[in-house]
Amino acid sequence: MSKGRILVVEDDPDIANLLKVYFTSLDYEVQTAARGHEALERTRQQLPHLIILDIILPDIDGYEVCRRLRTNSRTSHIPIIFLTQRDERSDRIAGLELGADDYITKPFDIEELRLRVQNTIRRAERESLTNPVTGLPSGRLIEDQLRALLRRSDWALLYIGINGLDAFQEVYGFVAGDEVLRWTAMLMGEVVDALGTPQDFIGHVGGDDFVIITHVERAAAIAQALRQRFAEGVGTHYAFPDRERGYLVLTDREGNEKRVPLMTLAIGIVRAGDSIFNDIRELTEIAAEARRKEMILL
Repeated sequence: MSKGRILVVEDDPDIANLLKVYFTSLDYEVQTAARGHEALERTRQQLPHLIILDIILPDIDGYEVCRRLRTNSRTSHIPIIFLTQRDERSDRIAGLELGADDYITKPFDIEELRLRVQNTIRRAERESLTNPVTGLPSGRLIEDQLRALLRRSDWALLYIGINGLDAFQEVYGFVAGDEVLRWTAMLMGEVVDALGTPQDFIGHVGGDDFVIITHVERAAAIAQALRQRFAEGVGTHYAFPDRERGYLVLTDREGNEKRVPLMTLAIGIVRAGDSIFNDIRELTEIAAEARRKEMILL
């Protein structure tokens, strides 16, 4: 099982390849980017659990990459370790002031870097900042976003679940289930990129529970596109016979067969003005009820 996804942003191909080979051998998933804009695009496509970032890049520098990541609500939580030749005190301070989690200068000790990467990812998971499967914001970060909603009047909250995921995992196993969760998270990112705003937020509460916070006028279109895109693509996670049938066949302990339809999304939507929310508990309870009502209709 992967220990996490690392994005190495480094224009020196020797160093980039060294880090990719080394961390892959330690069971991390590693992607590389040689330019700042490429790093931002890769991060948008799939959130890494950590970014190793050089400062000197051919286009925009690492400081600008860090600033853009930190000012976007969807990427602000990702741990960043600067790995650079710049060793002046002012450079380190500038990087840390932008919100980097660590700063290492070249030449570096690969074992020290391994420990810093390992500890940084573990700390983020321990503090409930990210979900270990999808890399999306979790726990406290979601709660902070929900509290901020109570002070606004232009928002919509989508509370999303995957119908049939438990049955799918019973047949195909938890590894396949995790792949569905990662695919769903990537799908949400694509839909929000296309139909939402740059400051929309996507979070993974846990299990098959996700949230999207968007502008009230974008919510319906995002929900519709998510349902459609999910229905069109979810079949690829099933074996051909199950996909062709359109359902799974499960057998209980008494030998009785049960048909379970292919997975679908249930999306409850709560908008500013639907009610007076005194705290985030009330908000999440109403969102959960909205999702339960949709599940009954499906």
